[in-house]
Amino acid sequence: MQDTAPQTEVPAEDLARHAAKMAKKKAARDKIMATKEGEKGLLIVHTGAGKGKSSSGFGMILRCIAHDMPCAVVQFIKGAWDTGERRLIEENFAGLCQFHAMGEGFTWETQDRARDIAMARKGWEKAKELIRDPEIRFVLLDEINIALRYDYLPLDEVLDFLRDEKPPMTHVCLTGRNAREELIELADLVTEMALVKHPFRSGIKGQKGVEF
Repeated sequence: MQDTAPQTEVPAEDLARHAAKMAKKKAARDKIMATKEGEKGLLIVHTGAGKGKSSSGFGMILRCIAHDMPCAVVQFIKGAWDTGERRLIEENFAGLCQFHAMGEGFTWETQDRARDIAMARKGWEKAKELIRDPEIRFVLLDEINIALRYDYLPLDEVLDFLRDEKPPMTHVCLTGRNAREELIELADLVTEMALVKHPFRSGIKGQKGVEF
């Protein structure tokens, strides 16, 4: 069907004003970008009460895969879940991305603090191995902030390793709410997801494709 919506003609002076404004913005942006030439392996933290921390981390994992960059995931806490991300990576991109599900569920599900600590420790040992690997460019430590919050892992040990032993060009992303202040201080990039509204509060359970 032909579009019959009325066409509003923009006055020539408005077009010229807009073009001049955009040219000025572009010049300012180009000037800023010209000073940003450095590269380094970033320490990234996704935290906050809002949804999207792990989702954003897995988004970066997919970017790495698209760029043929070897990467890896270590999943703390949620390792027992059958997630879409895990299926996709293990079934299609195992050659580029290692996936290690080390947790057995949230602490109120396992109800075994000693076992939770042991599993977190095992996950951290695997994480160090992957981060040290010179072939791996990006490592996602999913929900490690939860393990740090509950003191399943010694914070000082994690901070010291990330500060002193992470290879200069390796990116590491740590997700989970309640990130420790010391970790936020050490990080290069920190994003806090704010909770504005969530269907869980209206009685809607977590659903495939949205939550996992």
